[in-house]
Parts: sequence; C-alpha cells; structure tokens
Amino acid sequence: MGKRGISLDLEKRFEESTDIKGRAFKILKMLYSGHFLRLFISFIFFLLKHSPVWILPIVTANLINFVTNPDQYDNHYVWLNIIVLIVVILQNLPSQMLHISFMSKAIRHVEAGLRSTLIRKLQHLSISYHSELQSGRLQAKVLRDVEMIEMMSKQIMLGVLPALMNIIVAIAITASRSLTVVSFYLIAIPISVILVYFFRGKLSSKNREFRQQVEEMSGQVAETVEMIPMTRAHGLEQVEINKIDSLVQNVRGKGYKLDILEAFFGATNWVSFQLFQVLCLLFTVYLAFNGSIPVGDIVLYQSYFTSILMSISAVINIYPQLARGFESIHSVSEILFAQDVQEYQGKQKIKKITGQITFESIYFHYRDTDQHVLSDFSLHVKSGESIAFVGESGAGKSTILNLITGFYRPTEGRILVDDQPMEDLNMQKYRQRLAVVPQNTILFSGTIRENITYGLAEVTEEQIKEAIEMANLTNVMDELPEGLDTKIGEHGDRMSGGQRQRVSIARAFIRNPDLIILDEATSALDNQSEQLIQQSMSQLRKGKTTFIVAHRLSTIRDVDRIVVMKKGRCVEVGSYQELIAAKGEFYRMKHATKESD
Repeated sequence: MGKRGISLDLEKRFEESTDIKGRAFKILKMLYSGHFLRLFISFIFFLLKHSPVWILPIVTANLINFVTNPDQYDNHYVWLNIIVLIVVILQNLPSQMLHISFMSKAIRHVEAGLRSTLIRKLQHLSISYHSELQSGRLQAKVLRDVEMIEMMSKQIMLGVLPALMNIIVAIAITASRSLTVVSFYLIAIPISVILVYFFRGKLSSKNREFRQQVEEMSGQVAETVEMIPMTRAHGLEQVEINKIDSLVQNVRGKGYKLDILEAFFGATNWVSFQLFQVLCLLFTVYLAFNGSIPVGDIVLYQSYFTSILMSISAVINIYPQLARGFESIHSVSEILFAQDVQEYQGKQKIKKITGQITFESIYFHYRDTDQHVLSDFSLHVKSGESIAFVGESGAGKSTILNLITGFYRPTEGRILVDDQPMEDLNMQKYRQRLAVVPQNTILFSGTIRENITYGLAEVTEEQIKEAIEMANLTNVMDELPEGLDTKIGEHGDRMSGGQRQRVSIARAFIRNPDLIILDEATSALDNQSEQLIQQSMSQLRKGKTTFIVAHRLSTIRDVDRIVVMKKGRCVEVGSYQELIAAKGEFYRMKHATKESD
C-alpha cells in the first residue's frame, strides 16, 4: 500500500473510532493495526536470539554441579551442555537481525503513516482551527511527538516485552526446580508495582507540563523568527530576546524538576533491588549449606533473580520514556480526533464556474465572539463582473473574500455559486477554479518556476512566459543569473516585497481561473509597477468574475461596481463615477485620502 493509502486508511479508522479518544493504549493498538503479524514474527525471533540469556545459567549450574559431584554425571552430560550453549549463542546473530528487521518495518511504517495522517488531517481542518493554534505547536506535534511515539514503541519492543519474558522464563524454570526459591522471587514483583504506581501519576503530570511548555516555546520561536525584520527595524531585539529567555527559563525549570523526579525514581528502584539481590544470595547460600539445593544452583538462582531484578529495573527506568510516549499519543490525538473540519462538506464536483455569485442576507461572526463582522449583507454578482470592496479596517472586506473561498461559513444566510448553494459544492474542486492573490504573499523555499507553477502538473514554457510578462516579471527574470530556476529562499526572502507580490500574481495568471480574488494584490508594488500590473489585471479580468479589496481607491476606477462597507454592512454600491457623483461615503473616503480623479 502506498504512503497516501496508508494515511487515508489510518485517518478513516480514527474518524470511525472517536470512542477511544483519550485512551492511549487503544490508540496505540489502532496505530499498529495491520502490523501485528510482523510484530509477532519479530517476537519469535527475539525468543530465539535471547535464549542464551536463559540457557547460560542452566549450563553454568550444571557444569558447577558436575565439578563438585563428578561421580553423579558422565562426560557426555558435559559435552551436551557445551554443544547446546554454542548452538544457541551462534544462532543469536541471524535471529537478532531478523528480529530487528521485522520490528523496524512495523515501527517505521507506523511512524511514516502517522506523520502523513497528521499532515492530511491538518489540511482538512478548518481555517478557524489553524488560526487558534500557533504553527510552531503543530510542528511540535508532527515532529517531536511522533518521534516520542516511535521511541516508546521501540522501548516496548526492546525493553518491556524482553523484561516480561525474562521474568516469566526465570520464574518458570526456578519453580520447576525449587518452589522455596521462587516464593522469594515473587516478593520483588509487588514492590516494583508499588514503585511504578507511586511515581506514575507524578511523572505523567510533570511530562504533560513539560510538553505543553515546549509546544508554547516552539510556537513563540517560530513567531519570533518570522518577525526578525520587523523587530530589527524597530530596534526591539532585546524585547524579543527577553521574551524567549523567559520561556526558555520556564522550560528549563520544568525540565529540571522532571529530571530530578526521574532520577529519584531510578535511584529508589536501584537501591531497593540491590538489597533484595544481597538477600537472595544469602538465602540460596543458606539453602545450599543445608543441602536443600545443589551448590551450582546458587549461580542459577542468583542469575535468574538478577535477571528478574534487572528486567523490573529496566521497565521502571524506561517508564519515564513510556510516559512521554503516551503523553505524545494524547498530544497527536488532539489533531487526529479534532472535529473542527472544513466548514463545507459538499459532494457536488464542478468543472467550470461561470462566475455568478449571490449573497443572500449574510450574517457572520467568529466563534470566540457574538459580535457580527457582517450584518445583513446581500449582493448579486453577474458572471464576468468585477467587484471592489472598500472601507475602513474591520469593515468586513477580507471576511467576504474568506466566505467566497469557503474558509468560513455564514452564521446566517447563504451563498450561491452559479445558482447552486455553496454547501453542496465539493470545496476542493471549487477552489481549483479560483486564483487568490493575498495581501501577505505566501511563497515557499523553492525556485521561482516552482512557485509560479505550484500545484499544476503540466505547464508549458509558453504559459510560464506569458504569466511572467503579464505580471511584469520579465525584467526581474533577465537580471537573475539562473532566471526562473533561481532559488528564492525561505518565504521568498531573497526577493523584494514587490517582486514577491508579482510572483504571486504570476501564479494567479497561469492558473487560468474562472474566479479571481485579489486582496490588496498591488499593495507592495511601486507606482510604475502598479500601473503595469493594473493593465495586466484588466486583461486577466476579461470575462471572469473578480473580487478585489484595495486600499488605493485610484486602482479600482475601471471595476464594474464598488461596494462600500462600513461596520459589516453594505452602505453604497455603484461604479466609480456613480459613487463620486452621489457624494456619499465613498466620496468622503476619496476626499479624505486626497486622491485626484
């Protein structure tokens, strides 16, 4: 099954199993569903490769008993023990390789599938969900938490299961030889359980606090890095340094307390078990002195008791890592079980949009407030019509654009696309017919070519060249030594603001969209470039419905209609000339900005 199939299958299973939310063991079981055969085969090879640990004490005891009482054994007995020991030791190499091979395939498969599922789920969650969580926190869940789950899985396979088998085998063999000794063994197990139970709650609590603090710091660091140009421009470097230092100190404090608790946990366990080991030695020596057991069995019982203690100690020592792993399961489950998916879940797929958009009595407010951003907004847009939204900050202009793209759903009212309710449309297919140029240019750290053709499988050089010319990028390309294949750095940092905006506009041109959304798309351009872009925009808009938010009123002279927004309501609608002639709100805005006709 391909990687995409893995993530789809896993995502579907989580959607159908919301009843296990918060149950870490059941979530872990679901993650490994379909891999139990590999894990079982790995476990079989583990038994084979680990068998020398269980057989060596028996052979050692037999040889000591032979030396102390040679009359009771013959030479064949000695050679049989040696041959068995050599065989089980030699088979360790292939068994170990096969054990790790099957185990690693299962764990790596789950790791890749979980990361892919998280990314897929994040793509499906609503814009509201993403706006409420810092990107750094989400990165910590996808990277750090999945790594913690992988480490926990390895600890279970390489630490917990071997420890349990050591305890079971040691007790079983000892019981077959001396019930008196095995009864002494059983005292150690309840003590280990008591120790784990005592520390479990405190460790889980401290791990949760530490994880949340790391997520907060991760989000803040990501934000600080993005704000470096702004911070430096205002001379606020020390403010940001102090802010991060404060978070670092909090993480340091939480981490220190966690380390001390884990150290005390491990030390208490070690001291307790060393005392029991000394008692076991004295007890078996006493039994041998009284003739209750052979002398060689002292080594056997001491070895097995040490094995039991070491196994219990190993489980106790790795428990903090297991606790971190299970806490990470809770962390990723916050995404996996999140119900805040995209606002629209329609199924109707459309191949073409004519561009007729109707807003019917739209009311909208964000989830964290009851105050409406839009109130009783109605507008009918004809196919191929260009509409510009103007108004002061917070008037609802960008919110309308977010409603058109389907990022948000009206609290009341509805939006029709070509007379079809938006809630009936398949959003992915619908958005493939849109071109969006946001106010804040979004580029990724690839080449200019990759950014312009983003998401398009087949694009000709002629199409790219045409998009570059229409976006006024030709001169920029000519000046770059590698042209279209120039790397632009993270977020396009190697380009100026105007150049980044023009790459974003070229990306819109090349998509040949049916519906165009421009959110102050020329805000970062100089006057000369803006004039050239406006000419290109006019060509792009021909025959296509276009929605524009502009801060320069002079740039929207040639649109079909201007919608004036004020406090979430439409107060004026008309052409540039009509609104100027009416001397209403738009006229006052125009006069206030001191722009000439």
